[in-house]
Parts: sequence; C-alpha cells; structure tokens
Amino acid sequence: MRKSAKFVGFLSLFVILFFAVRALPILSVSNVTDKVVRVGYFPNITHSQAIAGMVKGVFQKELGPDVKIEIKIFNAGPSVIEAIFAGVLDIAYVGPNPAINGYIKSNGEALRIVAGAASGGAGLVVRNDSGISKPEDFHGRTIASPQLGNTQDVALRSWLNKHSLVLKEKGGDVKVCPIANPDQITLFNKKEIDGAWTVEPWVSRLIEEGNGRLYLDERELWPDGEFVTANIIVSKKFLDKNPGIVKGWLKAHVEITEWINRNIDEAKIIINNEIKNLMGVALRESVLNSAFSRMKVTYDPIKSSLRKSAEAAFNEGFLGDKYPDLSGIYSLELLNQVLKDKEMRQID
Repeated sequence: MRKSAKFVGFLSLFVILFFAVRALPILSVSNVTDKVVRVGYFPNITHSQAIAGMVKGVFQKELGPDVKIEIKIFNAGPSVIEAIFAGVLDIAYVGPNPAINGYIKSNGEALRIVAGAASGGAGLVVRNDSGISKPEDFHGRTIASPQLGNTQDVALRSWLNKHSLVLKEKGGDVKVCPIANPDQITLFNKKEIDGAWTVEPWVSRLIEEGNGRLYLDERELWPDGEFVTANIIVSKKFLDKNPGIVKGWLKAHVEITEWINRNIDEAKIIINNEIKNLMGVALRESVLNSAFSRMKVTYDPIKSSLRKSAEAAFNEGFLGDKYPDLSGIYSLELLNQVLKDKEMRQID
C-alpha cells in the first residue's frame, strides 16, 4: 500500500508538472530576445530615404512589430565603417568611398552594397572674392574637403591632378585641408580657405552663407550627370543571417524613394523638420530647394561611377599598392527581388 501510494503521488506530481510546462509559452530565439536591426545614417538630405522613412514609419511597417529598429546618427563615413567592423551596426547609408575602403580593408568580409540611395549633390564652391575663374587660378590656394579620404576628398584630389595642379605634400603649391562641413562656412567668411569640394546641403550653404559661388557641379563630370553619392551597405554577417529583414528594409527603401520623387514638396518639409530635431536647426527654405535641385534620391547604386571612384582613390594612394578587386562588393539579389515583385526594371 505504501509503495502504491508513493507511486500515485509521484504520478500526480508528474501530471501536474507536465501540464504546467505545457501551459508555458513555447520558447524560441525569436521571443526570448527581441529582433533588433541597428541602422546608421547622417542628418543629411543625401540620406533622405532613411530620414523620411523613419518619420513616416515605412520601415517599421514593413519589418513588423517584432523587429526593433535602433537608429545611430553619424557625421562621417569612416565612423560608419568602424561601427560595421565593431559589429555594432547592421545597415547604413554611406558614401561610396568609405564603402570601398571598408570592403578592401576587410578583404571583402565586412560588408556588401545592397542598393543606391542618392545621385548628384556634390561640387566645388569657391569664394566670390577669391578671383578664381579657371583651373590655373588654383595655384597657391587652399581648398577644403569634408574628411581625408572621403568621397569628396578623393574627387577633389583627382580633379586637381587632372588639371596638373600639384599638392603641397607632393612638392606643389595647392593645399587640400580636410575640414568638417560646418567649419568650412566659418573659414569661408574669414577668408582662410579659397574653396571647398563638398556635398549638399553644404554646397548650397557655402553659396548662401559663405559668399560662395559654384565653380563646378560634379554632375558635369559624369555621363548623364549621374554618380553615386550614397549607398546602402549591410554587414555581411547580418545579411547572411537575416536576408528577410534586409529584403524588408529594401522594399521600404524603394517605396519611400518613389514617394519622395512623387511628393517632393511634402518630403522636403518632413526631412527638414527631422534635420532640425536631430541637429537643433533647420535648413533655410532657399538652401533646401537649392540642394534638392542638384541631387536625386534613387535605389540604383550606379555601379559604374563607384568603380571610377575606386580608380581615383587608388590613383591618389588611398587603396594601397594593389589595384582593388571589387567584384564581390555588390549584393543586389534582394533589391532585384523587390523590383521584380513590383514589376519594375531590375538592376543589371
């Protein structure tokens, strides 16, 4: 009897535990920890889709409530690449040259370009009172770029080289100074620099606030006036593990790109208000309109221009001694799936 009672007691306890466990939620990776995608971009109109898409909730709607989007704001491309290397960033909007540098330095392991974001919107501005009207006038001048080795810095050095203008560090008389965009305006007004090769909205701000004049719109240097200013890059590790999230992001990216192009006036207001929220000050309406007139948002990565940018960076000594192999830098399969689903022209 005692053994029978013990057995019945054990059986009762087993039944209670069994149904208690059955009553608990089934645990999995997806509901033990939140799905998180960490996204980086600049408070800049060349990253318009990221700004407008977050404000309008387009990305969150596409990814669903189970995916948490963490935003990280950057001011320079190299910092974005460092974050990718450190494993603290998954998706980012960034210029072509930082993407090239990150790909090469990691031997192709760190990142992939999955879509384009902006074309145009860069140029060389000179002070109105600088007396510069032709390439020869740049002798003895000081010209700024946003950052050493960034997209505009490479473009400036390449342009000077093509016009036989030699840098001071190479025995010539032209000085290139990497200077943060906000400081360029101050130095324009102090007449401490003669010009700057930069990107919007700083091109328009130098013209309006720094007594500047557009000497060269970079679109003049490219076929059909198209060249990549910003791409979307994704950590290769994140892309391999989360193709569904990346495809969802790209679907939203294409949708917000189309919306901006159809509703440019409304888009300008949304983007400018968010720039104010992020930076504490909005762009003047005249600057905003001028900046958007020189660029366009796109999902096309304009691959040919990136390869020419890489060639220029190599020639200027930024990519080492061996010409870079960029054959694997693009991963456009997910973008093309999105475009195919929308019955839109796919990217070759």
